[in-house]
Amino acid sequence: MTDFLSTLIEWIRDLDPVLRTLLAGVGMMLETSIFVGLIVPGDTIALVSAIGVTTPAQFIWLVIALILGAVAGESIGFFLGRWIGPRIRASRAGRRLGERNWRIAEHYLGERGGVAVFLSRFLPVLHSLVPLTAGMAGMRYRRFLVWTAAASIVWSLIVVSLGVGAAAGYDQLAARVKGAGFVFAGLAAAVALAIWGIKKWFLRREQRHLDVAGADESSEDPHTPTP
Repeated sequence: MTDFLSTLIEWIRDLDPVLRTLLAGVGMMLETSIFVGLIVPGDTIALVSAIGVTTPAQFIWLVIALILGAVAGESIGFFLGRWIGPRIRASRAGRRLGERNWRIAEHYLGERGGVAVFLSRFLPVLHSLVPLTAGMAGMRYRRFLVWTAAASIVWSLIVVSLGVGAAAGYDQLAARVKGAGFVFAGLAAAVALAIWGIKKWFLRREQRHLDVAGADESSEDPHTPTP
């Protein structure tokens, strides 16, 4: 386990920092614009990229890349919603997301306005649907941009800090503790749990705004955060 984790971390760190940062930014753009985030969550992209951070400059540039990628992706989603939102909703991918999820996104945006754009960054499924829904609802782009940029800044700082902290903890353990790989696995699990806990807190806090009259509460809850 220790050898495998050491190899993985070194491989990530051996990647050219510029390339790694650019890939993270592009990954975030795709994650929020074309439903990629439903398959590969942005949290995963950010955490894996953060493992390779070894200097303050790399930390800053990674945060900037993630912010720009998230804002660009959500802006693309916003304008896709404005231009062809109904067609996306009626498409095969849109139908697979479930009509209930679209209704919840509409309801949430109507209830919370710009706050929904901010908080959806921390809510599974909704962070892919709210930008499209905001575009379809006719929200002003300037208003949307302010809220989504603020959310992207907060989210990026939190996730990158957690990833860098976990990797730094492994470096210290590997030099002093036998079987550090298992300890790092515990650290990674703790980071995933922390992110899950943050999302769960946001979900619980916003639950009353997410309830849609007539929704089938017995169906599987699509908003359960993915660890």
